[in-house]
Amino acid sequence: MDFKLSDFLPTTKKEVGLRGWDTLDVILFSADAYVDHPSFGAAVIGRTLEAAGYKVAIVPQPDWHGDFRDFKKLGKPNLFFGIAPGCMDSMVNKYTANRRLRSEDAYSPDGRHDMRPEYPTIVYSRILKNLFPDVPVVLGGIEASLRRLTHYDYWQDTLRKCILCDSHAELIIYGMGEKPIVELCRQLEGGVPIRDIRDIPQTVYLTQKNDLPHGICENDIMLYSHEECMKDKKKQASNFRHIEEESNKMHANRLIQEVDGKYAVVNPPYPPMTTAELDASFDLPYTRLPHPKYKDKRIPAYEMIKYSVNIHRGCFGGCAFCTISAHQGKFIASRSKESILKEVRKIIRMEGFKGYLSDLGGPSANMYRMEGKNRKICEKCKRPSCINPNVCLNLNTDHRPLLDVYHAVDALDGIKKSFIGSGVRYDLLLHRNDDDNINRAAEEYTRELICRHVSGRLKVAPEHTSDNVLKLMRKPSFCQFIEFKRIFDRINKEENLRQQIIPYFISSHPGCHEEDMADLAVKTKRLDFQLEQVQDFTPTPMTVSTETWYTGYDPYTLQPVYSAKSQNEKLAQRQFFFWYKPEAQNNIRQSLKRIGKTELINELCPQAPFFKKKTYTGNRNESDGYSQNDHHRHSKAKQGYSTDYPKNYDNGNNRAGSCIKKSKSKTGRRNNNNR
Repeated sequence: MDFKLSDFLPTTKKEVGLRGWDTLDVILFSADAYVDHPSFGAAVIGRTLEAAGYKVAIVPQPDWHGDFRDFKKLGKPNLFFGIAPGCMDSMVNKYTANRRLRSEDAYSPDGRHDMRPEYPTIVYSRILKNLFPDVPVVLGGIEASLRRLTHYDYWQDTLRKCILCDSHAELIIYGMGEKPIVELCRQLEGGVPIRDIRDIPQTVYLTQKNDLPHGICENDIMLYSHEECMKDKKKQASNFRHIEEESNKMHANRLIQEVDGKYAVVNPPYPPMTTAELDASFDLPYTRLPHPKYKDKRIPAYEMIKYSVNIHRGCFGGCAFCTISAHQGKFIASRSKESILKEVRKIIRMEGFKGYLSDLGGPSANMYRMEGKNRKICEKCKRPSCINPNVCLNLNTDHRPLLDVYHAVDALDGIKKSFIGSGVRYDLLLHRNDDDNINRAAEEYTRELICRHVSGRLKVAPEHTSDNVLKLMRKPSFCQFIEFKRIFDRINKEENLRQQIIPYFISSHPGCHEEDMADLAVKTKRLDFQLEQVQDFTPTPMTVSTETWYTGYDPYTLQPVYSAKSQNEKLAQRQFFFWYKPEAQNNIRQSLKRIGKTELINELCPQAPFFKKKTYTGNRNESDGYSQNDHHRHSKAKQGYSTDYPKNYDNGNNRAGSCIKKSKSKTGRRNNNNR
């Protein structure tokens, strides 16, 4: 497909002229390279405004040094400046869990590290307020969304205020922003000053106590103030329960928090988008290409997702370390089959496409069209997860609509194979429903997934083997992984396939002790796994796990929870992933003696070291709770995120251990995927 420069949203004065425009209504400043694709938040918001009739331009990765010419080159917009800080949190994008610089910036040309500042939301906003003090600045994207109230910042090791305080901007649009951004434009265009715009759902603003619209209402939730949270970590933990619950309710309440003598007000979110609304967003005239200015340059994140399709938003898994609930919520918004097929046909016509879709999924691979059977029950629910600690009886877990999409896509001329790169929820596949037709559909989906949609390696995320840790993670018992692996191995044998299953694991999560990691090493060794690329837990803003890690309390019970925090504590846990490496064995022996697990020494550290290499996990060593590729999947799912950390559990370590002893499977493993 050939595109003209004018087919992209303008990025320069010359390109604005190609459109025949004298002025602009909205100018977006993005910390990512401009890729005109529905997986990139700035493109989604820009195309949404364009479709609503507004003149919009994008300034990608402006130079924040020197004379700020990139911030001045397009002049003043008629309505406001918008800050789109990137598909990933800037600090997660830049640093590993050990605060080391990542190997590349996945959203910059050629992976360059010098194209964005730390905290671009704050940096860009302050520059614009200094240059154009009378023009409103509106914040969006993952960075502002997850910093909309008092939050813990791992990289500065402190509590930070609502990001409006530090950025000096007027408004935050949190979550998926298509609906609030258009409504904001309409009100501003109608002459309402931004200081008087207080009724748009899914927005956050600062106001003086005496100017709070409608005063403090009966249903408002007054959080502990920022200053109180600075003094008392238990109050910060208590706040977060309300924040998460209101993010996941169908009819949420307004949240109010005092900070610096003002109120930060979080309006409830819009309802989930309808299928028609979501289709309209994905059907906008994206070129699906990087802007021509990046000719001959590689944008790593784009390379990961250019032949993939996102089929839904939202995730009801509720994993404690995942930010999807804070950004998208738990209710699934699904595209129509027709819209999905339309996008696949566009991909088929793309230069270089050889017939293989890299992913046909979403935040989770197999939640398409799943929702509550009785909506009234959902309207009263405030559970953060629909499948933890057990699958809700009101949840429709039918995989037939998803199978229908797979079949329709695979039937298109030009498609050789569609792979599922998103993480699969095996607990949904194993769940037994009262409806035998739904059970048969889950079995059919499992077989089709394994036989037709695995690119040699299927990645799943058990995350740990200890049920005590999994309970805090809101993940299912490790027994369920054992059962799914057994099914995977059986189907591979029946179909004469040589495929691998790739389990992802996290160390140093709240509630995890060295003893739990020693047990993880034993259990995975008995399953014939050698774990090479794994993940230390990274605290990122607005997750239950982060709040537990920082405060030392479970936000829902306010009971104390241990977390490994020092470098030595983290390394002591991480080393158990690598029991098979000769250089790790002496330290592991010493650790096992120290924690009273001497009975495991002969199994993990025999006198003749175990050298044979067979099995590895996907590349998670640089990510924030999932693989580097997961970043691209989840940012795709969020259209402007990601910090996924992707959700269930059962009780009893003995059951998990006994399951492993019964397993005789010896298959090898490995993989990767954005999450």
